[in-house]
Amino acid sequence: MALKKYMLIANCHIGDICQNNHPIDLEHAEARLRDAEAALQDTREWAQSTLNSIGDAVITTDLECHVTYLNRVAENLTGWMSIDAFGKPLSQVLTLVDGHTFLAAPNPAQRAMEENRTVGLAMDCVLIRKDGSQLNIEDSAAPIHDRAGCTKGAVIVFHDACQSPAQSLKLAHQAQHDSLTGLPNRVLLAERLSRAIGLAKRHQHQVALIYLDLDAFKPINDSLGHAVGDALLKLVAGRLSECVRDTDTICRQGGDEFVVLLSEIEEPEDAARIAQKILSALAVPYRIDNHELHITTSIGISLYPDHGIDARTLLNNADTAMYHAKGSGSNHFQLFRADMNELREQRSQIELQLHRALKEKALFLEFQPRINIANGYLCSTEALVRWRNPALGLVQPSAFLPVAEACGLIRPIGHWILFEACHQLQRWREQGLEIVPIAVNMSAMELRDRSLPARITEMLSETRLDAHFLEIEVTESSLMYHQDEAVIATLVELNNLGIRIAIDDFGAGSESLKRLKCFPINTINIAPCFVHDMLESLENLNFIKALINFGQSLALRVIAKGVEAQTQLDQLILQGCDGAQGFLFSKPLSANDYQALLVAGDLRLKHSSAAPSNTLSSKLTPPE
Repeated sequence: MALKKYMLIANCHIGDICQNNHPIDLEHAEARLRDAEAALQDTREWAQSTLNSIGDAVITTDLECHVTYLNRVAENLTGWMSIDAFGKPLSQVLTLVDGHTFLAAPNPAQRAMEENRTVGLAMDCVLIRKDGSQLNIEDSAAPIHDRAGCTKGAVIVFHDACQSPAQSLKLAHQAQHDSLTGLPNRVLLAERLSRAIGLAKRHQHQVALIYLDLDAFKPINDSLGHAVGDALLKLVAGRLSECVRDTDTICRQGGDEFVVLLSEIEEPEDAARIAQKILSALAVPYRIDNHELHITTSIGISLYPDHGIDARTLLNNADTAMYHAKGSGSNHFQLFRADMNELREQRSQIELQLHRALKEKALFLEFQPRINIANGYLCSTEALVRWRNPALGLVQPSAFLPVAEACGLIRPIGHWILFEACHQLQRWREQGLEIVPIAVNMSAMELRDRSLPARITEMLSETRLDAHFLEIEVTESSLMYHQDEAVIATLVELNNLGIRIAIDDFGAGSESLKRLKCFPINTINIAPCFVHDMLESLENLNFIKALINFGQSLALRVIAKGVEAQTQLDQLILQGCDGAQGFLFSKPLSANDYQALLVAGDLRLKHSSAAPSNTLSSKLTPPE
């Protein structure tokens, strides 16, 4: 220990010159005294030179804890010159506080003298320097004794904690690990990935990178707070650790993105199996405080050497595959393909041009009528967003809405759709036309916005529309996967305003019936895929019957979407379905064409198997 090494040096400040008891003459005594003083001066100079040349800071005090000496390192670390510090209380020169509480730390010199032993400085001890700056220090203090063993003062020996081996290891760990989750960060991942590639090359095996992103994490973080978001990330890190081997590496790449390095696999199916395991593990609901959170994950996979022979290429390609998986829907994984780079470039272009489209008002709405099956009257319409891009032409919603969700544009787009739909209804009503309720699609991500009810209330007030003219549709898969208290609270508030709530594509998800009771639902829209297949088998037809009976037993309106044939409509009529929408009645119409239908005022359904076109001709159903 450094302290023991310097104790002898410090003790050189304390000493008496012994004289013998034999009579000596005055001249001889003076010579002896001069020699002793010179020897003492030499010893002091040697001690001071030695203390100034060492790497540790040394401070000595007297019995009253007043400073008697600082070496140069102590001057540098404390900011005090020895001549200025001399005689001042130690607590003024060596001001120590606890690094966590910032309360004053015990006086180490006082403790050493009172306990008459060497004492260590408190853990995480912080020195407040003369200029007010802070410095973590460590080491110890000890009493100074004279030859008789009496305590004459204390010596404190300390150094910058950042220079200690333990601190160096701590800093090295921090440089390579994520502070929130404790997982390796991208620095350590790059090192391990390069090493894994080298081993794979020598031993002729494969390496896999699994790049994953939590879908809709940002709305959770924004609506519930960063504390909940951080807790969620920690839980995700824990579940990931349970899905892989000890020899694999899990890295937090940043934000809500993680990378799993499978350092040795035999075939691509091994990576696919782990990816599916991760999807299943992360999809189990999370309980944080009073919130039950449901998240989905998008995963991309790249393999060495098939998809790259260096770390950068493998990471980029796994990232590209992940974005492709995100565009395919929630809770999917994709293995990288060469054509995905082109698709990602297209996606980047779409994202860039979407920003411009919002500014330049390049989005527009089309309207697809819905029919009351019982009487053939138009009962409502669905507003469908469209985008006419100057370079790409008419871009399908399936191509740009997933991009909008991924890049954070879904909220401004959703706000525009609501605003435009309400104002369009207002314009038609001002023209004296009889209007029917309008359904607007919304993602569960948008429903996490707690300001949504207030904004919709403001829109309805501005357009002087009654709330029952607006229906909010959320897909079943989005609602079930992203169910949490924030979404439910928003839906309840909207429902209390008188706005209808509908589950879209009902029956296509899982656990629907179990969790449906959590939501204030008015309508269920049967997914088009079930309507298309309903006549192919008795089993399919019975499934449609069950969906209709289920909805009606809960006093919900049931709308069948994707109706294209008269035979489908005939079966829906037999089963007592409430409403229908599809090409059998009308394709989506422009605002002008839909207005023409309202102007005609005579839209009755033609019961025929004509090709999908505008075949409506009956009176409007008064708003319910």
